[in-house]
Amino acid sequence: MDKTAEQTNEMSLRKTGIISGFAYLMIFVFSITANFFVFEKLIVSRDPISTISNIIANESLFRFGIACWVIVVIFDVIVAWGLYLLLKPINKSLSLLAAYFRVVFSAIFGYSFVNYFAVLKLLNPNTFDSNYLNTQIALLLNTQYFAVRISYVFFGIHIFLLGLLILKSKHIPRILGFFLVIASCGYLIDSFGNFLSSAYANNGSVFMIFVGFPALISEFSLTVWLLLKGGKEIDKKI
Repeated sequence: MDKTAEQTNEMSLRKTGIISGFAYLMIFVFSITANFFVFEKLIVSRDPISTISNIIANESLFRFGIACWVIVVIFDVIVAWGLYLLLKPINKSLSLLAAYFRVVFSAIFGYSFVNYFAVLKLLNPNTFDSNYLNTQIALLLNTQYFAVRISYVFFGIHIFLLGLLILKSKHIPRILGFFLVIASCGYLIDSFGNFLSSAYANNGSVFMIFVGFPALISEFSLTVWLLLKGGKEIDKKI
């Protein structure tokens, strides 16, 4: 490959890094908006009556929150594509596998929000049986919660593979790979903790310890690297 071709390829990878970094930044923006400014205000854990009242009083906000999560899924697919291209020179097979896991995560995560539309369908003027309504909405919200935890298993494996790829690299800060591996363990612990223990979900602080803080540090650090450095110097071989 001549020098001009190499420069063109490097420019293309750099643009990919910027696009991926921007997409990851948008994931943070829309996730924070949906989670903390919409659903944290509307959905009251283990209290379907208060949740129903909140959704009825703020239906437009509830729909806005769903739209935010759909946008997050779109950007997640873009990130999966971008990271595959950027990390392919390190190990093509491993990079492709990481991308597959993120796409599967996106599919399950996105589908989980169909339950929210079902909630809206139940909340109509023709619904008179309040006990039935409470039970069904609680079931839908619980199903959505566990669908997200299932998706986090795939996401945890995805960022574990990203961490391994970065640890193999000579030009990407290895500390990023270390942070991602730690965060992946948090996602897996949180998911399987919910699967194996009914009491696990009662302690919200556990989620922040195992998932929130490690994910924020590792994924935001990766976002910054993608925006500032991504694609400038990618390994040409392992």
